[in-house]
Amino acid sequence: MSFLFDDFKGWKSYCEANDMKLFEPVIEYEVQQKQRDEEFIWASLENAYTVMKEAVQTGLTEDMTSRSGMINNGAKKVYNHPVTVLSKEFQVLISRALAAKEVNSCMGRVVAAPTAGASGIIPGVLVTFQELHDVSDRKIHEGLLVSAGIALIMEKRASIAGAVGGCQAETGSAAAMASGAIVYCLGGSIDQVFNAVAITIQCMLGLICDPVAGLVEVPCVVRNASAAAIANSSAQIALANVNAVIPVDECVEAMGEVGQSMETRYKETALGGLAATITGQAISKKVLIQDIEMLPDEGEE
Repeated sequence: MSFLFDDFKGWKSYCEANDMKLFEPVIEYEVQQKQRDEEFIWASLENAYTVMKEAVQTGLTEDMTSRSGMINNGAKKVYNHPVTVLSKEFQVLISRALAAKEVNSCMGRVVAAPTAGASGIIPGVLVTFQELHDVSDRKIHEGLLVSAGIALIMEKRASIAGAVGGCQAETGSAAAMASGAIVYCLGGSIDQVFNAVAITIQCMLGLICDPVAGLVEVPCVVRNASAAAIANSSAQIALANVNAVIPVDECVEAMGEVGQSMETRYKETALGGLAATITGQAISKKVLIQDIEMLPDEGEE
């Protein structure tokens, strides 16, 4: 939304000066910079949310076994387990975030929000939130626009790519987007929405991207679940007007600084962290051998 503002402070000022809700400048951005019809935008949001809901359902009802074997129907196991740690709602939230991300890991259809590696967070959060609070699809769509605005600023001032800023940039951004959407949909103020984003960033600052065997499976899937939990806790804190202390724009700047200083082996290269463990390396070799064995012999059609 660079034609309007460069940061969260500017977004708030623009809304206040023009008596607009948070989602409305994002509509302007799509119309003016992307040359999209407003009716098309709302239809696209409906389609995106439908895909999110379908991903959650698919992950909880169909076989989710990845080719590497690292993903093996974990979402269904969590969803159906008889012991709940906090509540049934918490169990459902976690399982839904796992489910949508497992669909991605098993080459299914998802919405990259903001990336495929973080594609379970917003679906898990918003589908569960809508069910609990009985909010309309229209309000959810507005929340998605708010989350898109959050992502646009984070992308500009830091990063939303694991290869650039580590997993803080992917699951961290998605969690911040989801948390802001929750607060907006519950009628929170602009300050409360942005406070939720700031708190989420603080909770996920410095998280590395270390996919085992270079696949977006381990630890990526379980991080989607933990990020969904953080999104909800940040929203709860922000709604109570607990101050994040560090303003949201400064939190984003800190995320960018941490991402820049992070060593390359912690940026989706599978050279550090969990990917570099003994087990991680063994899995990597096994997966590589499987890939080689699938290649046709020379001369084979």
